[in-house]
Amino acid sequence: MHQVTMHSEVPPLLTAGTSTGDGALVAELLELRARNEQLSQALVSRPVIDQARGMAMVLAPCSGDRSWDLLVDVSQHSNVKLRDVAAALVATTKGQELPALRREWRRALRRLHAQERP
Repeated sequence: MHQVTMHSEVPPLLTAGTSTGDGALVAELLELRARNEQLSQALVSRPVIDQARGMAMVLAPCSGDRSWDLLVDVSQHSNVKLRDVAAALVATTKGQELPALRREWRRALRRLHAQERP
């Protein structure tokens, strides 16, 4: 298990007697830690997103790229993180409902199919 250091948490050794140049190093360290946390979250989320893409490919039916676009569309129009949209779709395989996102899925599918028409 890894420990996450939030932006507001600066290790004591870095704050004791820091000069202006050291302040830049502290800022860079905090930025790198935040980026590391984002990448860690992406690695954890990726399998669920890939499962949801596969489900969207079957349900739509559409290509892998279009399934990604579909997930992004639902995420953006419902103001829900992509990983949460994906997790909600995958959860439907375990009998869970998709009530909050159902309407947005229908709209996204209509937009997807409208784009494919000549």
